Amino acid sequence: MHSSKSLFLTIDQGGHASRALVYDMHGDVVANCSAALTTRHPHAHFVEHDAQALLNSIRQSLLDVFNELGERAKHIEAAGLATQRSNIVCWDKHSGEALSPVISWQDTRGHEWLAKLNLDREDIHKTTGLFPSAHYGASKIRWCLDNLEAVKKARQDGRLCCGPMSSFIVHHLIDSRPNLADPVSASRTLLWHLHRKDWDQHLLDRFEIARDILPACVPTRHQYGDLKINDYTIPLTLVTGDQSAAMYAYGQLQYDTAYVNAGTGAFVSRPSGYALTYARRLLTSVIYSNEEESQYVMEGTVNGAGSAIEWLQSQMPVTDLWQQLPHWLDEITNPPLFLNGVSGLAAPYWLSEFETELEYGAEPAANYVAVIESIVFLLHANVQEMMKFASHPEQLQITGGLAKLDGLCQRLADLTRLPVYRPVECEATARGTAYLIAEKPRQWPESQHGVWFKPVNNAILDTRFLLWEQAMLQRMRKQEESDG
Repeated sequence: MHSSKSLFLTIDQGGHASRALVYDMHGDVVANCSAALTTRHPHAHFVEHDAQALLNSIRQSLLDVFNELGERAKHIEAAGLATQRSNIVCWDKHSGEALSPVISWQDTRGHEWLAKLNLDREDIHKTTGLFPSAHYGASKIRWCLDNLEAVKKARQDGRLCCGPMSSFIVHHLIDSRPNLADPVSASRTLLWHLHRKDWDQHLLDRFEIARDILPACVPTRHQYGDLKINDYTIPLTLVTGDQSAAMYAYGQLQYDTAYVNAGTGAFVSRPSGYALTYARRLLTSVIYSNEEESQYVMEGTVNGAGSAIEWLQSQMPVTDLWQQLPHWLDEITNPPLFLNGVSGLAAPYWLSEFETELEYGAEPAANYVAVIESIVFLLHANVQEMMKFASHPEQLQITGGLAKLDGLCQRLADLTRLPVYRPVECEATARGTAYLIAEKPRQWPESQHGVWFKPVNNAILDTRFLLWEQAMLQRMRKQEESDG
């Protein structure tokens, strides 16, 4: 049983930084430290992090947060880890040495190899909840096995482990050096059976990946082992994915709500409880499990959210962008159409290679608004698809860094015809992780003091969405004809 003094440590490993936060039983942050992480783009389609630098950033954030806590650190009862779900890495299962970079979910270096496999999309969808895509782990692992000499040598010597980045992190943080895979990250590899909750032998054979190089599958809530930080020993009892954790930020899931989390990518999820619900062009995702049960969502994904803004910044740099964006979103109502293929086109279209198109003749301000609109349009397309297979949600709840933009939230409300609720605290991953570590305490505060964006009639935006949708479909047909 937890006491009023109980504290819970969350490790939130993201694309730009590693964060360590400590929460109390009331959902309040009592310590918060972060360490920056660099992203590398060595070639087209390559997105990666240095594995040792990533570990160092986690360790630095942990040391800093314990120094900030001081004597209060003795009240930390348990820890949890949340990571980006589709990142993978290869390592030496004995020494822990990284044998590859951390390959990001945004990385699509294996797309040509994957396309040649001619996989059965429906079978993949039924088995894994996913669709064949180079964003997921299988093609990344296969690329490492085929192209990295250190990986080949470790395989020959029986020392190789490949798998989710979360497994690599756990291997290094836990004193006993386990090789374990949580279900949320394992399910993002294209190798994990959604029903059996383990690696699928048919898919392993299809991708020519041996079971013995993968970590063992365990539930989200599990005794992973002990963290040793300074003079403290803290059990790691939970490992999950960032998007999954974010849904629990304000307590139990609300089944009349669709949850949007908009950061580097944007994701919209509709809880289905303990039932597996399939939609023709959406994902079915596990978001939590213990020894007895699992919880699932229907999920739509947008690859080019914050990453699309970063892409435009590289093409058209603007100083003080985030200070100017709110004003631009208020003032500019007729920007150019932006066909957003940054990091590949995910749900509900599923094209790993989609040529991004931007009208460069426009002013920078209009182009940035166009990028924001494209994120809203893609989210709306996913919500529309969701409504074909489930009851209409009563509202959307939005979190993540992009949720701070009022203009994005209002456009989303107007287009979907649904009220959009933004909690006071938009950084949801760490909070949701803490709620799960603390074993879903009843006194966890619900979000009651946020902002509601009520839908209003916006004929201009409705028309622009239809024009955008037509332009997207025309481009897709053109690409299909050229590929065929």
